[in-house]
Amino acid sequence: MSKLFETSEINGMKLANRFVRSATWEGMAADDGACTPKLIDLMAELAKGGVGLIITSHAYVSPEGQAGPWQLGVYKDELVSGLTEMTKAVHDHGGKVVIQLAHAGYFANAKLTGQTPIAPSNAEGFAKGPRKEMNADEIQGVVKAYGAAAKRAQTAGFDGVQIHCAHGYLLSQFLSPAFNQRKDEYGGDIRNRTRALIEVLREIRQVVGKDYPVLVKMNCQDFIENGLQPEDSLQAGKMLVENGIDAIELSGGVLIGGKLSPSRLGIKSEEKEAYFQNEARTFTREVNVPLILVGGNRSFQVAERIVNEGVADYISLCRPLIREPDLVNRWKSGDLSKAACVSDNMCFEPARKGDGIYCLTEERERKKNSEGGMGNAE
Repeated sequence: MSKLFETSEINGMKLANRFVRSATWEGMAADDGACTPKLIDLMAELAKGGVGLIITSHAYVSPEGQAGPWQLGVYKDELVSGLTEMTKAVHDHGGKVVIQLAHAGYFANAKLTGQTPIAPSNAEGFAKGPRKEMNADEIQGVVKAYGAAAKRAQTAGFDGVQIHCAHGYLLSQFLSPAFNQRKDEYGGDIRNRTRALIEVLREIRQVVGKDYPVLVKMNCQDFIENGLQPEDSLQAGKMLVENGIDAIELSGGVLIGGKLSPSRLGIKSEEKEAYFQNEARTFTREVNVPLILVGGNRSFQVAERIVNEGVADYISLCRPLIREPDLVNRWKSGDLSKAACVSDNMCFEPARKGDGIYCLTEERERKKNSEGGMGNAE
């Protein structure tokens, strides 16, 4: 049997295989962030499809941290009942589910929140509107919000939580010199820039206890001018381990103008897959917790090599599971053809219109085939 289908544990959380569904924005929550039947059904489909660990959409921990419309929320107690339905649906199909806790910071949506976005610094060049540099009290307010959100997640039955510290969201902004230009104890060298993240981790751990899985998603580097560099990312990773993180999901890039760099488009060969694997090798050598690798994973063979060679312990997928929620079961059955996802990012177009995320390319192909090849896919 492939090592990808071995059972494993992350701080007592037993996983049926080494495949992880990486968090995304599905655009399926209610206007106030409440969980909906549509979102619950999606998570249930992923569990039925064989995904070992499902990580939910990034859920905002406080109202001013909302990134976009129809985003899942975990900022008030009234949301717990819907989240409980979600965890029950996943557990009923034998799955495990972790909620990703997030705050958009600099990139919060002022039109939705009605507030000026708060950020480590009012850095220029990333947005047109004003940004408010956070004071010490505001930083501690966000730290407490993460803790309260983690407690709601635990109450709702989630098997763990993941701290979102990637792609230019708030905690990622603190790590990045491009965004963090502070002169106090939260700015400067990497130890200071990691301070807010460590305070969040400690707050969550104090609230949920030592036996509850706490994961983090972080950048290996930002891939922007003056952004987070690999050596500083590695130091941040080591500090997280010293403070009790249970697993690290390694990603990269900053979401600016709706696009992540490096480009996630056109992954047409195995050579273009797993585009953070070199950074993952360094992490695995020096950071002694399970490593989850996301980024362009499309082929079973590449995924198996990464795990067999010890580059990472888990393989994380997002867009392939939008098109094929049963991809893991397909591979387990012996059909090892690569994921059908063509990496065109068209799956986000319906979500931007309020219809929720789905594979628009697959729908167009199906429509074209049903019309006997006479369809005009524009």
